[in-house]
Formats: sequence, structure tokens, C-alpha cells
Amino acid sequence: MERTPMSLREIWSFLLHAIIVSSIYVPWLLGSAANFSNETDKLALVHFKNLITNDPLHSLSSWNHTVHFCHWQGVTCGQRHPQRVTALNLVGQNLVGPISPYIANLTFLRIINFTDNSFYGVVPEEIGHLFRLQYLSLFNNTFTGEIPVNLTHCPELEVLRLRRNQLVGSIPAELGSPSRLTILDIGRNSLTGSIPPSLGNLSSLTFLFLSINNLEGSIPSELSQLVRLEVLAIDSNNLSGRIPPSLYNLSSITILDVGDNRLIGNLPPNLGLALPNLQNLYVSVNQFTGPIPVSLINASRLVLISFADNSFSGSVPMNLGSLKGLTKVSFSYNRLGTGKAHDLSFLVSLTNCSSLQILDMDNNRLSA
Repeated sequence: MERTPMSLREIWSFLLHAIIVSSIYVPWLLGSAANFSNETDKLALVHFKNLITNDPLHSLSSWNHTVHFCHWQGVTCGQRHPQRVTALNLVGQNLVGPISPYIANLTFLRIINFTDNSFYGVVPEEIGHLFRLQYLSLFNNTFTGEIPVNLTHCPELEVLRLRRNQLVGSIPAELGSPSRLTILDIGRNSLTGSIPPSLGNLSSLTFLFLSINNLEGSIPSELSQLVRLEVLAIDSNNLSGRIPPSLYNLSSITILDVGDNRLIGNLPPNLGLALPNLQNLYVSVNQFTGPIPVSLINASRLVLISFADNSFSGSVPMNLGSLKGLTKVSFSYNRLGTGKAHDLSFLVSLTNCSSLQILDMDNNRLSA
């Protein structure tokens, strides 16, 4: 049957009806969508709680249906999006259990801080789907497995702390890709392999902590590209070779710790001039040779100096006393001194260091 065209009056009647219907049902539909997003966050939190096998401090007791999830302990919701979870902060709650992969459904998360708990299992690679994530700290737990490459897919990530776990495998080369990363702390694990040169691409990095692992190979010269670096801690590994000369161009460094490795060579004569902001300098338990740089006095903020257990030779700098903030000086187990008179003359200068608590010169060739 052929349909006749709608009249102008019929068209207006249809449009008016559509407007009335939409005014009634659209708010309901929007409310349904909002409820869905809220329910998604809530369900993700419930999945997280369900995997916790021990909660000795009852930290998650408020995580129940009588309290809105935005008011659950450790949960923070946003201001611009008041029904979306933006932070999970459960520091030091002694929680035991794995992290649910459903955490990836908390798409507005910016902060995850699970420091000082007993979370175990692998670090969920689903965390890499949290494209708003800025801060991730799983410090001091019992995570195993490898560092998920997916963590590098978080473009906003500024802080990554995985220290004091039981992570294995090598450091992913992809870890050099999060351009906003300022703190990379993956020490005290069981990581193997070499330090990826790609870490030199982390142009915003200020803190690099790779200590107490089983890393091998040489220190990549690419780390000298980290012009904002303030802390470089790569001690207690199996690193070998020489410190790249370009590394001494990082004048912003305040803490340099390369101790307890198998590094060789001399320290540059201009060390104190090149690194004027040094506060802590640890080069102990290596195979360094040559003299102790006299230029150390130019690093006027030095507090701790540890050169122990190497093969340094020559005289102890006579003017160390100008570093009046010194609290610890360790030159033990080296070849310092000549065995002749006046080897200990430097001690007169150190009387100016009123804060000095430890002076260790044991097992050298020093003579009065």
C-alpha cells in the first residue's frame, strides 16, 4: 500500500512528541550511564577486597554496602568526577593477598600507594591500562615475577617505586619510555642483566635507584643524558668496568653511590669541581686505584665520604677540614700513605669538622 506524505501539521506533531519523550527519558538514560560508571568502580574495589586473604588491622572493614565507596578507607574520589576513584592509598596496613586485575577498571586512578604491606603474586600487567596513572608505589611487599612491560604504557606516570620485593628478570628496555618519570626506584629485588641504555631517555628523571640487585655489565654512558638527576644509586650489584667520564657532567647530583661492585680505574682529579652539589659519595668495595681527588673540597656540601675497600694510594688530602659538614669519612682498607712521618697531618684539618662522628682510616700505610 502506498504511503501518503506527512502533512506539515503531522510533522510538527511528531517533532513535538519527540521533544516531550526525550525530556522525560534522556535524564533517566544519563542517570543510568552514571550509575553504570559508579558501579564499575565499586565492583572493581569489591574484587580487590575479595582477594585479600588477611586484613589484621581491619582496614577494609568500611568497605561494605552501608558506606558509599568514596568514603571507604584508603579510597579517594575526584572533585571534577566525584563518583570516580582517583587514588588508592593503603600504606602500612599489613594487607595480604594478590592485586586483582580488575584494578584496571578504575580508569580515573592517578595514585596507587600500597607501600609496606604483604601483597604477593605478580604485578598485574593490567595496571598498564590506567592511562591517567601518575604515582605507583608497591614498595616493600613480596611481589614476584618480572616487571610488566605494560607499566610503560602509562603516559602520565611520574613515580614508579617497586623497591623491596622479589622481582626477577631483566629491566625492560621499554622502561625508558615514560617521558614524565621523575623517580624510578626498583632496588632491593633480584633483577639480572644489564642496565638498559634506554634509561638515558628519561629526561625528567631526578632519582634512579637500582641498588641491591644482581645487575651486570658496565654503566651505560647514556645515563649522562639525565641532566636533572640528583640521586644515582647503583650500588650492591655486579657492575664492572669504568665509570663513564661523561657521568661526571651531571652537576646536579647530590648522592652518588656506586659502592659494592667491581668497578675499576681512577676517579677524575676534578671530581669535586664537576659535581659541586655532592652530599653523599660512596665508592667503597670496588677496585678503584690512584689518588683521592684533592678537588673534593670544592663539593662544599659533602656530608658522607666512603672510599673503603679499594686500592687508593697516595696521601689523604690535607684540606678535608674545609668540609665542615662532614659526619663520616671512611678510607679504610686502601694503600694510602707512605709509611713515613707526617702521613697523619690531615687530622689537624679535620678538627674543624665539629659534626664528624666517624673517621675510619684502618688498614692503610699511614704513619705518624
